[in-house]
Amino acid sequence: MATVQESINVSVPLSQAYNQWTQFEDFPHFMSGVDSVRQLDDTTVHFQTSIAGVKREYDARITVQQPDQRVTWESLDEPRNAGTVWFEALNPTETKVSVELVWEPDSAVEKVGAAVGLDSRQVASDLKRFKKFIEEREVETGAWRERVSGGAATTAVPLEEEVGYDAVPTERPVNTDPDMATEPPFGKHVQR
Repeated sequence: MATVQESINVSVPLSQAYNQWTQFEDFPHFMSGVDSVRQLDDTTVHFQTSIAGVKREYDARITVQQPDQRVTWESLDEPRNAGTVWFEALNPTETKVSVELVWEPDSAVEKVGAAVGLDSRQVASDLKRFKKFIEEREVETGAWRERVSGGAATTAVPLEEEVGYDAVPTERPVNTDPDMATEPPFGKHVQR
């Protein structure tokens, strides 16, 4: 198995960086070799890749997702790969994005590439493209704030977790009768 660990600091708030990463279908905008990603359900995505002239398709499952903290996945098919992306607020407008990827090189070219560090350089390059992509946008392309544990989506993120530690909460009137409410309790939920 080959292991890659790379990090980059992006000049956007934590939630913006995390929210963008949950938009898996946008991966081809910043990940070289990823031709398309299709969201099959809340925790399963289908990848089509072209790397070093080798075309592949495979499914991956999100096994753990903790909003504003991490996304962990594992492939369900060949090529075998798994990893985690961590998000850490460095200050209110800067986030550290760290990737750890474990994969099984299949072909001779992949084995040589892993041995000489081409896979690590590729992940570092993809993170630079992610930085450019997210910093050039005023807002993320979407967000998915559900939790995933053991490969299954669970409950929505409580409001306390969506507010940054340094954010000042704003007050708004709350209607205690749910039949009379005009807004969902946590605001608009953006689907993937």
